[in-house]
Amino acid sequence: MDSPLGDAGVLEKVREHLVGQFGPDPQEASVTFLGAPPIRILRFVDIETGVVRYVSLGCSANPMGDPSALVPDPTAPRAELSLVLRGGVDGLVRALAVMASTPMIEGLVLQAGALIDLGEPLWPGAAFTAVVLREPEIPVVELPGEAAPVEVFRAVPVTHTEAAWVRMKGAAELEEAWAEAGIDVSDPGRSAVNPGRSR
Repeated sequence: MDSPLGDAGVLEKVREHLVGQFGPDPQEASVTFLGAPPIRILRFVDIETGVVRYVSLGCSANPMGDPSALVPDPTAPRAELSLVLRGGVDGLVRALAVMASTPMIEGLVLQAGALIDLGEPLWPGAAFTAVVLREPEIPVVELPGEAAPVEVFRAVPVTHTEAAWVRMKGAAELEEAWAEAGIDVSDPGRSAVNPGRSR
């Protein structure tokens, strides 16, 4: 047994944690994939700053690892994804749900520095086709029993060129290039950087 809470109990605990961090009454959508449980996307809007947070809910129901394993390792890590954009965008829900389903479908283990590349715009008209994962910005969600805590990694949108750089040099150098260029990664219309030109 993965957790004394069960899958639904884990997700309810994560949802309560997210509401405590980002505010009550998020908008909610659900995306279903063949052969996998549905992924919900919660949309939290900060009225004062105009920042919109899209957070997955469903990935953490099960520990990450080999999806074909008959008995999952109950101590394996668990995670959800958060994507932060100023002003928000339309059409992002499916892409974030696809990325959050990769542990269940492809066996990907979500962790800081990981690149998830969809190969298509994250939302209609977007220049971004992938995300790179940052360390969580909120505390982990502690679970009872042997279950590992749930980490909510921030998924930062990247362009095709930036994704290629992450594959060659790693996420840290891209983060440095953003800092040097004064890039606001929460800006859905931001320009891309090409770290290779200055190194």
